[in-house]
Amino acid sequence: MPAANPATILARYNGSVPIQLIAMDLDGTLLHTEGHVPAANARAIREAAARGVEIVIVTGRRFTSARTIAAEIACDVHLICSNGALIKSCDGTTHFRQLLPAPTARAVLEATAEFRGSAGVIFDRPRERQIYFERVDWEGPFVGPYLRRHRDQVAEVSPLTQCLDGEDPVEILYLDTCSRVTRASKLLESLAPERKFTLALTEYPHRDLSMLDVLALGVNKGTALAEWARLRGVPRENVMAIGDNWNDREMLEYAGLPIVMGNSIPELKSLGWSVTGTNDACGLAEAIHRHVLRDVSRQSKGGMS
Repeated sequence: MPAANPATILARYNGSVPIQLIAMDLDGTLLHTEGHVPAANARAIREAAARGVEIVIVTGRRFTSARTIAAEIACDVHLICSNGALIKSCDGTTHFRQLLPAPTARAVLEATAEFRGSAGVIFDRPRERQIYFERVDWEGPFVGPYLRRHRDQVAEVSPLTQCLDGEDPVEILYLDTCSRVTRASKLLESLAPERKFTLALTEYPHRDLSMLDVLALGVNKGTALAEWARLRGVPRENVMAIGDNWNDREMLEYAGLPIVMGNSIPELKSLGWSVTGTNDACGLAEAIHRHVLRDVSRQSKGGMS
């Protein structure tokens, strides 16, 4: 998706239009840095949902992981997972799915042998064998703690291409230091036009941690959010999106009201969008109160007069 003109972005949102759908990222947005859902965020989300606003989590995480977090909010939530490849309800019902063709996945893995140790292949499966690695470093600083919590969903196979036995995966994930993921990204960018796939980058420089997703052509958070809004009959101008990282840009460009977290990467802050507090200061709750609950309250009073 081409970069948007900040003036156009700001002009697109009419402050008098009520928000009908809130699309929110997880890590760095809804979640505290320590990984939990702050009580203030959960309360604001539940109050918005109780007033008829639809809540959608839009994340790079797998469905199983995202659903666990959604359960903490304790209200009706839909999930856009794997950076837009899947749209599901919390009960597992699939509304949209765009998988990475197995031949494309194989070509990507063969072209990135240098980075095979940090690559995982993710499938849309109910429980076992959701993630394949060539070798799992259970004590590793990046994926070790996460994988130990999901041992029953992880499998090992060598070479990694053997997991591509005819079933298309959701994505290939590279998780490593920022410098190594940057190198992998540059290599894959040179292959993308020929092999026809999409890349989604998430960076946390303060942790020296990056994640690079290889997805089917055209898949991103923005296209998935647009598809869900279409299915739900919600106009673009009635959508608020909140995020903090590179992989959030397309959904922020799509939304009628884009909100950037205070802890966001500088590049998103430079686009002229409204900025809320940090994730550790419950900036998500702040944005919901400022842009949604206040407007709903004002409309209710107006309707009673």
